[in-house]
Amino acid sequence: MRITHRLVGLATAVTLVAAAPLALASSAYAHPAALGSTVAAAHVDLTDPHKKDIAMQLVSSAENSSLDWKAQYKYIEDIKDGRGYTAGIIGFCSGTGDMLDLVELYAQRKPGNVLAKYLPALRKVNGTESHAGLGSAFEKDWATAAKDAAFKKAQDDERDRVYFNPAVNQAKADGLWALGQFAYYDTIVMHGDGGDRDSFSSIRKNALKKAKPPSQGGDQVAYLNAFLDARKVAMKHEEAHADTSRVDTEQRVFLRAGNLDLNPPLSWKVYGDPFRIDS
Repeated sequence: MRITHRLVGLATAVTLVAAAPLALASSAYAHPAALGSTVAAAHVDLTDPHKKDIAMQLVSSAENSSLDWKAQYKYIEDIKDGRGYTAGIIGFCSGTGDMLDLVELYAQRKPGNVLAKYLPALRKVNGTESHAGLGSAFEKDWATAAKDAAFKKAQDDERDRVYFNPAVNQAKADGLWALGQFAYYDTIVMHGDGGDRDSFSSIRKNALKKAKPPSQGGDQVAYLNAFLDARKVAMKHEEAHADTSRVDTEQRVFLRAGNLDLNPPLSWKVYGDPFRIDS
C-alpha cells in the first residue's frame, strides 16, 4: 500500500534552523527517565547497520505494507498522486527528479544498461505526471534492472545521499537519538525538503516554535512530540498523506514507551496493519 510521496524540488542537504525559545510540548506522554531500563545507557545511532535495517523495515511497512524492504528494488507503479511513477526502495518518482538522478547515476556506473535509453524521456517528464516515452516497456525494464547488483547499489546510494544521511545528520545535530533520527528520516522520505510549507525543513521549523531540541537544552520527548504534531499538520494538507497512522500508531507508540533508542522488540500498526520486529 504505497500512498506517501515527497513534493517536487528535493534538496540533498538539510539546513539548520534557529529555534525559538517557546514553551515545551505537552507532557501527556511518558518521559524516558521515568521508565528506567527502557532507555539504554549507550545510544546507538541509526547509522549502525542493524538500526538502519530496522529503519528500512519501518519505512517499508508504511510504503509497501511489508517489512521486506529488499524486495522493493523492483517495485514500480503509478499511484495516481500526480508524481508519475513511484519505484524502488524509497519511492523514487519520475515527476520529482529523484528517479532521474538515480537512473543517471546508474548510467554513469554502468553505461548501456537497460534503463539508460529512457533518460531522454525521464528528463522530459520530470516535474509532471506524464508517462510519455516510458510506459509498460519502462516498467518491465525497471524490474529487469532491479536484478542487477549495480542498480541496487545505486538505489542504496541515492537513498543515503538524498534522504537518510541529511535526515540523520540533522537529527544528531539536534541531539536526537535513534527514534528522533528515524522520525526525521521518515519525514524527509514522505515530504522531501523542497522548501515548501510541508517540506522537512518547514516541519522542523514549526516544531522549533513549540519546543527546543536537546542540543539547545530542551527535553527530547517534548521536542519529538512537537515535531510529530507539526508533521501531522503537514500530512493533512494533502489527501495522499491524510492517513497519519505512521505517526499515531507507529512513531508515537515508541515515543510513549520511552523507546528513544528504537530498540526491539517493536510492535506497531500502519494503516491498520500490525507489524512486529523482535530483534
